Amino acid sequence: MQKLLITLGLGIAAIGILYPYLKHLGLGQLPGDIVLRGENSTFYFPIVSCIVVSLMVSVVFNLLSK
Repeated sequence: MQKLLITLGLGIAAIGILYPYLKHLGLGQLPGDIVLRGENSTFYFPIVSCIVVSLMVSVVFNLLSK
């Protein structure tokens, strides 16, 4: 359990550090991401980006488990 929590913490930290660089690659601005802009607010839900990240993580875990 300790190894899992440490790995998750390091993964979240890595995503936080790499986020500005991932934005330059277009992740978070893909077609299909939902952006609703109002006068005083903005709602942003990156559904397609979430699917892409999920697929990439699944492929990596499948490669590492073999």
